[in-house]
Amino acid sequence: MTQIATSTNTKIQINSEIKEPPLFKVIYINDELTTVEFVIESLIEFFEYSVESAEQITVGIHTSGSAVVAVLPYEIAEQKGIEVTVSARQRNFPLQIKLEPNG
Repeated sequence: MTQIATSTNTKIQINSEIKEPPLFKVIYINDELTTVEFVIESLIEFFEYSVESAEQITVGIHTSGSAVVAVLPYEIAEQKGIEVTVSARQRNFPLQIKLEPNG
């Protein structure tokens, strides 16, 4: 059997136009059953707010009906929303989290 040497040239095209992932707003929706304490705790635990900032945001959620608590890439925003929702349901709170495109 005769072996034939072959040569393959591969051209690689570099994509230099890498786009940053789109950002999404994480929005807490006010309700009358989720406690202020839980909202503050979740802002501190999941979004690393200080106690003072978490308290101010919680007042904003209560007075305005909702508030943007973070602006993150979609995958991270979705994960944070799921984590907060799971934590709320474990404590029997109906807290709703909404994601919206930023911009």
